[in-house]
Order: sequence, then C-alpha cells, then structure tokens
Amino acid sequence: MPARLIESLATSDALAELFSDQAVLQALLDFEAALARAEARAGVVPSAAAEKIAAAAKADGFDIAALSRDILRGGTAGIPLAAALRERVEAKDAEAARWVHWGATSQDAADTALVLLLKRANGILGDDLSRLEQALQKLSNEHKGTVMLGRTLMQGAPPVTFGLKAAGWLGAVHRGHTRLEESFARALVVQFGGASGTLASLGERGPAVAGALAKELGLANPEAPWHTHRDRLASLVCECGVLTGTLGKMARDVSLLMQNEVAEVAEPGGQGRGGSSTMPHKRNPIASAITLAAANRVPGQVAAFLSAMVQEHERGVGGWQAEWPIVASVIQATGLAAASMLEVAEGLWVEAARMRANLEATNGAVFAERAAMLLGEALGRDAAQKVIEEALRQSVAQGKHFYESLAEIPQVTAKIPPDTLRQLEAPQQYLGAAEFFRLALLSSASDDAKKER
Repeated sequence: MPARLIESLATSDALAELFSDQAVLQALLDFEAALARAEARAGVVPSAAAEKIAAAAKADGFDIAALSRDILRGGTAGIPLAAALRERVEAKDAEAARWVHWGATSQDAADTALVLLLKRANGILGDDLSRLEQALQKLSNEHKGTVMLGRTLMQGAPPVTFGLKAAGWLGAVHRGHTRLEESFARALVVQFGGASGTLASLGERGPAVAGALAKELGLANPEAPWHTHRDRLASLVCECGVLTGTLGKMARDVSLLMQNEVAEVAEPGGQGRGGSSTMPHKRNPIASAITLAAANRVPGQVAAFLSAMVQEHERGVGGWQAEWPIVASVIQATGLAAASMLEVAEGLWVEAARMRANLEATNGAVFAERAAMLLGEALGRDAAQKVIEEALRQSVAQGKHFYESLAEIPQVTAKIPPDTLRQLEAPQQYLGAAEFFRLALLSSASDDAKKER
C-alpha cells in the first residue's frame, strides 16, 4: 500500500507497506500461530488445536478499525488481538479456542511482532545500502583523477579529488551499514516471558517453548525475556540515527555542489523530479532534500526512544507503549534516506570541467599553503608569511594569478626558480596523499565485504 499523504516525504513504498495496518496485524498473528505450534511441540497445547489457531491467524477478515479502537482502550495490542483471534477460532472449534495466547502476555505479542517487522526491514535497508556502496565505489573510481576545490568552513581550500570525496562518503556509509547490521543481529530476538518474565504459567516447559517459538519465527532466542530491558532496540535506533546523519552529510555536500554558482554536480532528473512549480529553469536537489529532512527528524526520535528506556521493574508503564511509532518512524526515515542517496549515487551528473574552472577561478589563492611551505624553507616562516600576504593582495587588486604576483617580488625570485613558481598552481602536484586515502577507504569497504561473504 502507498504511504499516506502526510507521510509521503517520510517513507518509501516498501517501508510504508511493511508498517501498514495489514502487515502489523499479520506480524501479531504470526506470533500467535507460532506460539501455538511451539507449545504443541512441547506438549503444552494439543497439535490439532495449534493447527486450528494457525489456520485462523490470517489478517484478512479482521476488523482493523475496531481493533485499533480496542487497542487504544486496552493500552496494548495483545489483549484485543487475542480476543479477536479466539473468537475466530471458536467459530470453528471451541476447544481449540481456549489455547489461544496460552501462557503469553500482551507485551510478548507486541514486542515479537515489532521484531518480525524489523527482520523484514533489515532486508530492505540492507539491499539499498549494499547498492549504494557499490555505486559510490564506482563513482570514486571513475573520478579518481577529477580535481576540484577543497572547501573548509565553506571557503576554497587546497584541491582534492572528487574520487576522494566519494570514497569518504563510501567509508562512512560502509561503517554505518556494518554497525546497523550488527545492531539488527542483536535486536532480532523473540520476546516470550509471560506475566512477570518467568514463564511460571508453563512450569518447567517454559524455556523449551521459548526455544521452539524462536525457531518457528526464525529469530534468536535470548538468555531471558527482556520486557523492560530495551538496550538492543535502543542500539538499533541509535545506529539508524548515526547512519541517517551520514547520509545527510552526503546529501548536504551534493546540494551545495548543485548550487547554480557552483554547478559541479547534479542529481538525476526525470519526469516530476527536481522541477519547480513557478521556476521552470530549476533543477532542485530533491533526493538530497528528502534525506536532509530525515536527518533533521531522526535525532529527536532517537532521543525520545532513549528517554523511554527508563522502565519500571518487570513491566513498564508508558515506556514500551511509546516505542512502536518511534521505531517505525526511525526505520522508515533511515530507509528512505538510503533509497534517496542510492538514486543520487547511481545517477549523479559530475561536471569535471566546471570543477576545474571553479578551482582556476581562485587565481591560485588556494595554493598559498604550498607557497608557504616553499618560501618558509628559503626565507623563514615569518618573512614568508609577509611575502605571501603581499602577493595575495596584489593578486586580488590586479586580477592576476597568485604565482605571477610572487614572481614580481625580488625576495621570492632570488630563492625560487621561475619554473617552480609556474608549477605552483598545478593541482595534480598538490594532492598529497589523496589517492592513498581514497584507495584505503575503498579497500576497507571491499575487505569487509569479502569477510561477510
């Protein structure tokens, strides 16, 4: 199902479907079906009853609007859901209906349903992030020699390569992706503890049922129930916050490089993408804007989740009830940011000639550091600084290149050969370890990917 209008800039179609009413309800029902089957394996529930419960646990036909109202009144999804499922089973087999939700508590159903949704979300986010890494690696390799202005504090600085910039994006995305995968692995655990987290109602068979339930659902079985210990989910939410910030940094760079007066890159366009309702000439950074919006929203949601972690004793009041909308929003924002920057990386237009022109438009001023290193050895640091300041003033006042102004100062020409001065503004000769760092970033991401395989 598509996203609601108010969420159109907050989720993708895939994630809107994942967190739709139908999908959430089915996740809750999957827990109930798996519980019945697990208990049948352990000899707690008759096998025939378990199959009847599983057959009825299909979202089609449930009154979702009524369930929503009952959930609001009951303060939990588990109670009205179990009642509705029991009623459906009872219509077929009254004896089987008595075993619905046997030994579980409402939070067991709610938490495990959320984890099941997260398991599916992991695949969606993982696919997009892997493709994004591949696209950034390709972009970096294609532009390993594309020279551009470095920019510090929004001002021109000594040159870098666009290949290094793309590799920097890749490195951060890869690290975030790796940490996110690790957090998902820790968070994808079943919740089954019963009333007080001891499974007392099942006696000695409680742990066996928990293990069987985890297998039924394809989740890990934790050491113990975690009703008021939300650290695994908190870690996942926090890693989403870090990753979304990383994607936002990439989006900020792209949007700044798309400014008309810079015009060094552009997002892919197409029908309905990047236009303006009043200014036909515009090519707006829409994917970057959507990503930046996510990066603006998520930190507050992360903070809200962390605030909800302080839960009371064995079952909390108000803490875990706050989590569903927070987690759903964070996952959707992160996924949308990843999908948006994937679109950018796979179709980014890079204008190498404009990058070179913007660099040359500084008339060599950004090579003042290089001049300082050359002249510092010959004249001493203080004397070199004064000479460079004077040359920069003359360059600006007379509209000529920095090296030309230096060549008119006798102190300089007495120490530095003319050919050396002429090469002062050759960007390829002042890239330092740019290529070394670029390759190191790509190698790190590639090595980690090989380890995973």
